[in-house]
Formats: sequence, structure tokens, C-alpha cells
Amino acid sequence: MRHRFPELGVNHTHCKEMTWLQSVPHVYLGSGATTEDILNRTDPVDATSSKATSDYVRHAIARDVWEEIFATWLARPDAGLMILDPYGGNMARVPEAATPFPHRAGVLYNIQYMNFWTAAGDGAAQTAWVRDVYAFMEPHVSKNPREAYVNYRDLDLGENVVVGNVTSYEAGKIWGEKYYKGNFMRLAMAKLQIDPDDYFRNEQSIPPLDADEQRLITRNVAPRGYADPISLNHFYIFGSVGICLVYIRRKYGLKS
Repeated sequence: MRHRFPELGVNHTHCKEMTWLQSVPHVYLGSGATTEDILNRTDPVDATSSKATSDYVRHAIARDVWEEIFATWLARPDAGLMILDPYGGNMARVPEAATPFPHRAGVLYNIQYMNFWTAAGDGAAQTAWVRDVYAFMEPHVSKNPREAYVNYRDLDLGENVVVGNVTSYEAGKIWGEKYYKGNFMRLAMAKLQIDPDDYFRNEQSIPPLDADEQRLITRNVAPRGYADPISLNHFYIFGSVGICLVYIRRKYGLKS
């Protein structure tokens, strides 16, 4: 760090070596927390709410843009966080179509925009900050589609539309291709095999492939985003896990 980023002035007193498991309580429970503290289930439920969304960056963002981010967006009283996660390495070696997760070669890093508020507030200012900084970043991040990370689920990216008691595939593509790019259609193929009646669904669940797209496949015409040589096995597994999560939420009355 001292060699590559001397301007940060980092020295050994700023660093603490630990395993990944030890880092979990350190990050989420505070400095000094141990792995045993993770087992504590007697603490009251955290009353903090949050709003998050994400971007992927494929080209370096100019220095003057970062200066504006720090001077304008991160200096606001209601400012949240911008968390940058580097990509590359083994992440980039896996082909984009090999698994449902498509953000591979060419991605420099992911950005999570996040803000928090307590039960005493309505979160309007914090939510507005996330939406505003997301709009500001549009020229500087991935395009066609503007990629997003599915585990930072954001309903602002789009919500499902149910038509005839089945989720619309075309409506789902609005948010789905941001999370999965060309893999979204194959997830919809898997959904058609696993849950054709779309019993298990939520605001951003995978819709079953619609009849028109299905006819294209049966005629051996590969529609946009379909990679024929790749097996659907990973996609069946991914779809099944998603269905299990929806079932658990319904059974126990959990919120999304």
C-alpha cells in the first residue's frame, strides 16, 4: 500500500491482520468482537433501516469526477456510503455465461450506494441521496445494460408485473438484465421448467419464459441473450434456491 498508494500515508498501525471469519464480527459488530459473538441471538432487533443500490464500473472514472463526488455528494449532511469492491483475478476468469452471475471480465469494481436511518425518521432524505447519486453516476458506469448486483436488491430498478396470474417476462427484463445480463433468459427457461405456473414469486423473482420466446427456442432460433452451448444445470439450481427463499418468507411471514 505504501508503494502503490503513497498518498494515503498508510502504515502498519492502520492495519489489522485477521481471517475472513474474524473480519465478519469486526465489521458488523465492532472492533473487539469475536466469532463467538455471532452466536448471540438475545440482542434486540436492530431498528436501523437502509436503502441501497449498485453499479459496475468498466472504465476508469476521471479524477475530477471523484473530486466532485467527495466535495458534493459525500459532504452532504444526509450523505450515505459508497463502497467499492474490486473485481478481476479469478472473478474475470469465469466465462460470463457459465453461471447466472455475469459480471466478469472487464469489470474494474462494483459500487454500492447505501444510506441508513433510525426508526425515528422516515428515510426520505437518505433515500433521496441514494437515488440522486445513482442518477449522477450514470455517465460513468456500465451501460446497455447498466449492470447491478442482485444481492443489493433495489426495487427502483423495476418491479414485476403480473398478467393473467403469471409474471410478465418482458416486464421482468427491465430489472433482470441489469442483474443477469444475457443470462436472464436462461433463468426464465429454468423457471418455466421448475415453476411454470409462477406460484413462487415476489417483486423481483424470475418470471417463466413467455410463449413467444419459447417458440423461438423450439424452432432452433436463438433469441437475444441466449447462449446455446451452455448447460442449464447452474440455472436450475439457482432458480430452485430462489423458490425456496420465497417459500420460507411466505411460511414465516418474513418481509423481503
